[in-house]
Amino acid sequence: MGSVHPYTTAGGKKLYRIHYRRPDHRQTSERGFKTKRDAELRLAEVEISKARGEYVDPSTAIITVGTLGAQWLDQRRGVLKPSSFRPLESAWRKHVEPKWGGRRIGSIRHSEVQAWISGLEGGSTTVRRAHGVLAGILDGAVHDRRLSRNVAREVDLPAKNHDARRHYLTHAQVQTLADHARHPTLILFLAYTGLRWGEATALRVRHVDMLRRRVSVQENAVLVSSYVHVGTPKTHRSRSVPFPEFLAAPLAKLAEGKAREQLLFGDGEEHVKLPASRNGWFTAAVRDAQAVDEHFPRVTPHDLRHTAASLAVQAGAHVKAVQRMLGHASAAMTLDVYADLFDDDLDAVATALDQAKRSSSVVTVLSRARDRVS
Repeated sequence: MGSVHPYTTAGGKKLYRIHYRRPDHRQTSERGFKTKRDAELRLAEVEISKARGEYVDPSTAIITVGTLGAQWLDQRRGVLKPSSFRPLESAWRKHVEPKWGGRRIGSIRHSEVQAWISGLEGGSTTVRRAHGVLAGILDGAVHDRRLSRNVAREVDLPAKNHDARRHYLTHAQVQTLADHARHPTLILFLAYTGLRWGEATALRVRHVDMLRRRVSVQENAVLVSSYVHVGTPKTHRSRSVPFPEFLAAPLAKLAEGKAREQLLFGDGEEHVKLPASRNGWFTAAVRDAQAVDEHFPRVTPHDLRHTAASLAVQAGAHVKAVQRMLGHASAAMTLDVYADLFDDDLDAVATALDQAKRSSSVVTVLSRARDRVS
């Protein structure tokens, strides 16, 4: 067991220190306790943690968030795609490092983290991402036995924004947009297959099976800092997606004169980049479509993926088919993301149950009538 001893500071203040042996049997001490009871409680905590094999040496907690943050980012860089890593690096540079970079990890308090979260400016995604970076760094410190617990966990975070309105185009609106776009076949393809922009623009001629009317999604081209990074699809899994028969001829025309390894869309060599949101060709096409249709919504390229889900559901596609088409990890995810598209299914269930009950009642009445006759 350890021991508690009083001492007097240079300013004449009475404090307490504790002495104990670490699991490696080396003698150590901690000081600065204001009361004897505080010192005794800390000593008891140390002894319990030693008995449980959970002891953390306080001297390992003097390392700064800045030092561990740089290591954590290097680790993330090695396992994340560039498009996923960049937001983390940005959150670290803009929000986490300026506030916490110079702090020793052992000096951070839960209340400080909560105050920081509450004071961060930006939407819920920005705040949650910044918190995730700090919490991830401290998680690593806990796993490395530098901290006994992560004070950045169990804080109150802003609710996720589920109110962002999705726009679903009709068949006619999709055609109107394609008629005014620089890449009309690409517009139609996105709206009727649900591929992400990077998945569609990464398709090569060899990925298209004209006989089965299928495309094999094996690559993803993502624009990060004006540079196109090509990797695996978002889920790291390839998938086969069907396309409607009316797209067969336009796709075949795009593939004419190209080698199997060349890109289907564009000139075959360079990926078609995501157009600028303010003055790109897609935005221009939307403005032109709005000029002829006053009800045409202000859509983004990603809304074509939502449109594909909507058109598939309207056509009677099962949720599992929609899941496979979109490349979601599970049908539950598809239902969660597009719950509004399946509202009519609830009405259909109620109608079906009503009809079944009425049919059952008729059978019961006829059966009773038959019994009375007998």
